[in-house]
This record gives sequence, C-alpha cells and structure tokens, in this order.
Amino acid sequence: MKSIVKSLPFRLLVGVVVGIALGLWAGGVSFGPQVMQVVLTIKELLGSIINFCVPLIIIGFIAPSITRLKQNASRMLLLALILAYGSSVLAALLSMSAGFAIIPALSIQSAAEGLNELPELLFNLEIAPIMSVMSALVFSVLVGLAATWAKAEVITKVLEEFQRVVLDMVVRVVIPILPFFIAGTFCGLAYEGSITRQLPVFLIVILIVMVGHYIWMAVLYGAAGLYSGSNPLEVVRHYGPAYITAVGTMSSAATLAVALRCAHKSKVLRHDMVDFGIPLFANIHLCGSVLTEVFFVMTVSKVLYGELPSLGTMVLFCFLLGVFAVGAPGVPGGTVMASLGLITSVLGFDNTGTGLMMTIFALQDSFGTACNITGDGALTLMLTGYARKHGIEEVETPDLL
Repeated sequence: MKSIVKSLPFRLLVGVVVGIALGLWAGGVSFGPQVMQVVLTIKELLGSIINFCVPLIIIGFIAPSITRLKQNASRMLLLALILAYGSSVLAALLSMSAGFAIIPALSIQSAAEGLNELPELLFNLEIAPIMSVMSALVFSVLVGLAATWAKAEVITKVLEEFQRVVLDMVVRVVIPILPFFIAGTFCGLAYEGSITRQLPVFLIVILIVMVGHYIWMAVLYGAAGLYSGSNPLEVVRHYGPAYITAVGTMSSAATLAVALRCAHKSKVLRHDMVDFGIPLFANIHLCGSVLTEVFFVMTVSKVLYGELPSLGTMVLFCFLLGVFAVGAPGVPGGTVMASLGLITSVLGFDNTGTGLMMTIFALQDSFGTACNITGDGALTLMLTGYARKHGIEEVETPDLL
C-alpha cells in the first residue's frame, strides 16, 4: 500500500482531484478570488521552474545520445524525422476521413458559455529559460553531430557529465513538483468553469476525437510491434504516469521528464534509443494534436460556414500541417498557434473561425498532448527495431529509474 501511495501515478491523480475540488470550492465562496490568487501564483512559479528545466533536459539527453550513435547519428536523426512526419500526416488523413463521414450527421452548438475570470497573480516571478525549446533542440542536434564528425572526445565527455547533472535535476526537482503544478492547472480550470460549462458544449466532438487518439495509438503500437518483433504492450503499460502528466500540463515539453522515466522502465526499448528518441519526438511528433486540429477545423467550417472544405483542400491542409507540427513548440496550444496562418490561408477562416477553433482546441488540448507523448513510445520502439536490424551497437546510458 505504501508503494502505491508513494508512486508517481497516485500523486498525479491526487493532484488532479485536489485541484478540481479546490477550484470548485473557491468558485462558490466570497473569498474565492483571494484563494485563487495564491494558488495561481504558486502554479505559475512552479511552471516557470519546469519550463526553465526543459531546454536543459533536451540538451542533456539529445546531444549525448547523438554522440553515442557515432557514425550512425545522421541516419538515425533522418529516420526519426521521417517517422514523426509520417505519423502526423497519416493521423491527419485518418481524422479527415472520419470528419467527412461523421461531421455532416452532427448537430453541434457553435458558442460556449462564458467563463469566470481568473484573478490577477499576487506577483509574477518569471524565470525565463536560457533558450527556447526549438533553439535547444537545434543546438543539441548540431552540437551532437559536430562532436561526432570532429571526434571531439573532450566535448563528448562534457556532454556525458552534463547528462548526469540533468538526471539529478529531473529526479530531485522536476518530478517532485509536477503534482502541485497539475493541481494548480486543474484548480484554475474548475474555477473558470471550463470543466463544468464549456466541456458539455463540445462533448460529442471531444469524445470522437479521443476515440481517434486511441485508434491512432493502437495503429502506431501495432506497427511498431510488427516491425520490431517486440511486444508493444511492454511499452504502453509503463506510460500511465506520462499520460496523466500530459493531461495535467497540456505540454509535451513539460511532460518530458516523466516520459523519459516511463520509457526507461520498458524492457523492450533500448535505453540509448530512449535518450535519443523521447526528447526529440516530444518536440517534433504531435500526432494527437494534428488529428484533433483536422477534425476540429472541419467541425468549425461546418458550423460557421455551412459546409466542409473540399477534399483537395483538406488533403493539402493535412500534408502542410504535418510540416508545421514538426516545427511547432511542445507547449499548450502550440500546434494550433503555429498553424494559424495555414488555417486562414488554406481554409479561408476569418477571425471568428480562428477564435472558435482555438477555443474548442483548448478544451481537449490535454488529451491531444497525452496522445503525442504516448505515441512517442511507439516511434522509439521503431527506432529500437531499426537499430537491432541494422546492427547498430547499443551503448550504456545513465539509469533514470
């Protein structure tokens, strides 16, 4: 019993329940705004700490992993990009097909009820990351590849040492504060009324999209299992904490530390592929968000403009959205924000359309993020299978368990 209480999934679930209960209670008492000021201030502070650590985690895992791959580094990086883009595009096409089949039969309200306004923070101690997530990703790739090409032994040793430092930071700082950050997130949602008011408005669409998430995850893990010859359930069964964390943080980047820990527990994933693939895919593989966005833009088009986009337009949108997804930041709403220009130029949405699109996307963003993160495990299993089939020697990595 003690082991269950101390486990990360239990602490995360407690954070969700406590956060919702506190938010609902604060919304019904006269001094609720003052309570929320304290809660939101603490949540923003913890979020800043997590976001500050994310670029360091990316550098600490991706760069050393590339140096360990040595002459195979460029090949594995190209394969990872192909897998991420292919997964996103195929998920988008699946969602498009479902949209043409299902949306015409639905009757969905186009407006959500108003929300309670969150109070201002007591103070905002912003802890800016040393660089953006995308800059950290590019820096990690370039430094890792350059160190491999130049055979720079000193830099390679420095990167290995830096990874050990980052490991301690993840275990001693990031993971312990996550339950409190998630509690603050759900407290804010409950106080606003997102959970009790807006969600029922688009409940049908959200449920359809969630089913799509699970279908696509099943496809990814099935394909990964067939290709690698390993049991994909040995990967999925460890991803509970990462899924819950993604639902609470709504951010692939903020979930990275937990995802790494979950993937390291799998017996069928090579640890060197985990350290290389999981941080990389967290930033370039957004299959769940893409699947969601495609279905939602079709829904909004039907609601506001009375018709679905043409098949040719949607196919073009899907293939271009896959490119935008690779470059989108792994933060809440990152995919839809990165592709706003695509929504307006290709689909012809006006300000009302983009506003409604962003609203309903935000309502389920946490589940799309959870699909992204969980799908990363399947792509990492594919990388593992490729490495084994092509005789890429496994190298020892620090243990994150």
